[in-house]
Amino acid sequence: LVEGTANSATYYTLPHVLAELRQYEHYGVTGMLSLGLNRDLVYRVREQQQAGALDGATVFVADHGIGVEGGVPPVQHAEDQLDQPKTADEARKAVDAAAARHTNFIKIWVDDLYGTKPKMQPAIYTAIIDEAHKQHLPVAAHMFYLEDAKALVAAGVDVLAHSVRDKPVDAELIRLMKQHGTWYLPTLTVDESFFVFADHPELLNDPFLIRATTAEELAVLRSEEYRRKVAADPNTARHRADFTMASRNLKRLYEAGVHVGFGTDSGATPTRLPGYAEHRELQLMVAAGLTPVQAIECATERNAALLGIGQQAGVIAPGRKADFLLVEGDPARTIGDTERMVSIWHNGFEGQPWAKPVQSAP
Repeated sequence: LVEGTANSATYYTLPHVLAELRQYEHYGVTGMLSLGLNRDLVYRVREQQQAGALDGATVFVADHGIGVEGGVPPVQHAEDQLDQPKTADEARKAVDAAAARHTNFIKIWVDDLYGTKPKMQPAIYTAIIDEAHKQHLPVAAHMFYLEDAKALVAAGVDVLAHSVRDKPVDAELIRLMKQHGTWYLPTLTVDESFFVFADHPELLNDPFLIRATTAEELAVLRSEEYRRKVAADPNTARHRADFTMASRNLKRLYEAGVHVGFGTDSGATPTRLPGYAEHRELQLMVAAGLTPVQAIECATERNAALLGIGQQAGVIAPGRKADFLLVEGDPARTIGDTERMVSIWHNGFEGQPWAKPVQSAP
C-alpha cells in the first residue's frame, strides 16, 4: 500500500508485493504475516513460494481483513481489500469467503481512532470469532483500549495485534489472556513511527535505514517542514503517551507469563519501513525491559509457534528449516548487533543482506 511517501490501493501490485517481500528478506526477516488489506494476488504469490518458484520473505495471509464502514483502517483501500459487514450474518459470510481462499488468519479492526471513527460492535466480532473457529482459523484483532482487549479475549480472539495503550493492563486482562492462551503483539514501532524521525533525525543518516527507503522519502523526513508538521500535530502528544504506555504494558504482560510474540505493522505507512522496523522493534522491546534473548525469542521461536510452523522453524535444531542470520558481534548482549548481518539463511539457502530489492516481477 505504500510507495515512497504515499499510501494508495493502486500500489498493491505483483511487482510491488514481490519487491517488499524481497526487502524483508534482505533485512533478515524470513517470514511475515500480512495482517489485512490483501488483494487476491497475494495467494498466487504464496502458492508460487510454496512451489519454490519465488524468493522473498515467506508470506502468511490474513485475507482482506474485516472492519466497519467508515471506520479503521483509515487508509485508502479498494473494495476487494477490506470487508465491512453490517450484520453478524454478513460477517460470517466474509469469514467463510476468506476460508475458501485458504487464508492463514482472520483480521479484524476494533478501534475508534481516538473517538473519531465508528467501532466494530461486539455482536459482529463475536460472530467473526465464532465462525473463524468453526473454520479452524485464528483471529487477530487490531485494538487500542483495555476494555476492548478484555472483551475480545473473553470472546475468544487468538491474537491482540497491538498494545493496550489507553491505560495500564490489569490483573483481569492477564488472567483472561493466560486462561485463553491469547497472544500479544506489542508493535512498539507503530506508535514511535509517528514522531521518531522528527525527534531523532540522526537515524536518517544510518545506511541500515537508508537502504530501506527512497531518496524521495528521505528528503521529506529530513526536511524542516516535516519536523514542524510533527510538532504541530495535536496527536503527537498522544502518540508519545501511547508509546510509553505500550512499553510499560509489554514488560508487565511478559513478566506475567502471557504469550508475547513479535510484530511491527511495517509497510502500512511511509514511516514504518519494511525490514528496518523489525530490527528497531527488537531494540524497543529491550528498552522496555526485556533482555535481548527474550526479544529475539519473541521474534523467532514464539512467532513460529504463533504462525503454526513451530515444528519446522523458529529454532536451530536437527530437522528444522535453516532459517537464521549470521551476524558480527553478540546480539544476546547488544541487541543492535542484529543489524550487523553477514549472511541470511532462508529455507536452507544462503542469501546476502543489504542488496536493494528488485523492483520488478521475475
